[in-house]
Amino acid sequence: MNNSNQKSQAQAYDTGYELGQDNVEFMGMNIHNPVFAVSSVAIILFIIGTLMFPADAKDMLVGARGWSIANFDWLFIAGGNVFVLFCIALIILPVGKIRIGGQSALPEFSRISWFAMLFAAGMGIGLMFWSVAEPVAYYTDWYKTPLNVAPRTDEGYTGAMGATMYHWGLHPWAIYGVVALALAFFTYNKGLPLTLRSAFYPLFGDRVWGVVGHVIDIIAVLATMFGLATSLGLGAQQAAGGLNYLFGVENGISTQIAIIIGVTCVALVSVTRGLNGGVKLLSNINMVIAGLLLMFVIIAGTVSVFYDHLIGTFTSYAKTILPLSNPIDREDETWFHGWTVFYWAWWVSWSPFVGMFIARVSKGRTVREFMTAVLIIPTLVSIVWMAAFGGNALEQVQNDVGALSKGISEVPLAMFQMLENLPFSTLTSSLAIVLVLVFFITSSDSGSLVIDSITSGGKIDNPVSQRVFWATVQGLVAGVLLFGGGAQALTALQAGSVATGLPFAVILLLMCVSLYKGLNAEMHKLK
Repeated sequence: MNNSNQKSQAQAYDTGYELGQDNVEFMGMNIHNPVFAVSSVAIILFIIGTLMFPADAKDMLVGARGWSIANFDWLFIAGGNVFVLFCIALIILPVGKIRIGGQSALPEFSRISWFAMLFAAGMGIGLMFWSVAEPVAYYTDWYKTPLNVAPRTDEGYTGAMGATMYHWGLHPWAIYGVVALALAFFTYNKGLPLTLRSAFYPLFGDRVWGVVGHVIDIIAVLATMFGLATSLGLGAQQAAGGLNYLFGVENGISTQIAIIIGVTCVALVSVTRGLNGGVKLLSNINMVIAGLLLMFVIIAGTVSVFYDHLIGTFTSYAKTILPLSNPIDREDETWFHGWTVFYWAWWVSWSPFVGMFIARVSKGRTVREFMTAVLIIPTLVSIVWMAAFGGNALEQVQNDVGALSKGISEVPLAMFQMLENLPFSTLTSSLAIVLVLVFFITSSDSGSLVIDSITSGGKIDNPVSQRVFWATVQGLVAGVLLFGGGAQALTALQAGSVATGLPFAVILLLMCVSLYKGLNAEMHKLK
C-alpha cells in the first residue's frame, strides 16, 4: 500500500490524520519525532545505567518483574483465556468473512511462505530452545512440577507434556493473533498507519495521534528492542554453549560477541534485500531445515514411538488445558509463577513485534483464514514438534539413557544432549545450531522492520538506511550489555522486557474491544 492510498483511505475513515505529518528528516531518515526521540533516549539511558550499575539494575528490574507477576498473575491468566476465546469467536462469527485490505484484495505471499514467516518470527527460536528442556524439567522436578504431579510417573508425563504444550499452544498464538489482526485491519482496511496506536482509534478517536498514542508506541518500541536484544544475547550464549559442547570452542565472552556480530551482519544484508529477498527467503530456508531435522528425529527415534508420543502429547494438552488455565487458588504457585505467568508476560511483551510483523505480511487474507493460520495451525505444528523432540527426550529419561536421565544440568545444552543419543549426532547438532542462528537472523530482520515502522509514524516505504540503523542498534545493545554487564545485564534486560508485559496486557484487552467495534462496523457496511 503506498502512502497516497493510505492517506485517501484515512480521510474516508474521517480521522483527519495525514501520514507523516509529525515526521522530520534526520540524517537521511524519515522519523516520527516524539516516538523516535523518546525511545532512543530511553534505550541509551538504559544501556548506560545498566553498564554502570549492573547489579542494581538487575535487582530493580527483577523486583519489578516479580511484583507484577505476584500481584497480577490473575490478570495475565484471565487475559490469556479471553484472547483465546476471542480469537475462536472471530473464526466462527460472520465477521470471519471480512478480507484484510478489502474484499478485492489479493495476498502478497503464497500460503507456505506466509506461514513460514509468521512461524519463524513468532516461536521458531523458542521451540528450538525449550522443546527438550521444558518437558524434561517438569518430568524430573528440576524446578517444581505443574499441578503438583509426582515426577517420573505417568501423571508426571501428562503434566510435563500438557504444560509444555499449554505454554506453546493456543494461548500465546492468541496473544499474537489479537495484535496482528487489529493492526492489519486498521492499516489495510481503514488506511491508518501501521503502528500500535492505530488499533485504538475506535476507542480514543483523534487522541491516538497525541500523547496517548505516543505512549503506546514508545512502550511498543522499548518492549520490542529489549526483547530482541535479550533473545540475541541469550541465543549467543546458547550457540556458544553448543559449539563448546560439540567442538570444544571456548564458551567465553569473545565467542558470544563474535556470534552476535555474525548474526547482526547477516541480518544487515537481509534487511537491505527487503521483505521478499530477506525475511521471506530466510523463513523458507528455516522451514526446510526445521522440517528435515524434525523428520530425522521422528525416524531415528522410531515412528511407532513418535506416534505414541503424538497421541500422548495431544491428550495431555486436552486434559490439562483447563486446570492450567485456572488463575485462582493454585496449589502449584511456585511453578505457576515461575513458568506460566512469566511466559504470559513474555508473550505479551513480544506481541507488538510479532503481531506487527504478521500484520505486515497478511494482506489479502480473510479474518477466518488469518485466525485459523495464526491460532490453530501453529498449535498443531507445535504438538508434532513437541511429540518428536520432547517425547524423544522423555523416552531417554524413562529408559535411563544419556545425560538427560539425570535431569537438566544446563538448559542450553538439553537439545544437544538429546541428539547425542541419536545417529549422526554431530551433524544434527550442527544443523540445530545453524537453525537457531537463522531463526535469530529472521527475528532481527523482522524486528527492524517493525521498529522502523513504529518510529516513522507507520510508514512502510522508508529508506533502507533506517532498517539498517535499527538492526545495528539491536546488535549493539545485546553486544554492549553482554560485554559490559555479562549475565546480570542480560537478566536485567529480560526482566525489563517482561515487566512491560503488565501495561501491555491491559492494552491488549482494550485492543480486543476496539477491534470488535471496527470489525462489527465493517460487517454492517458489507451487508
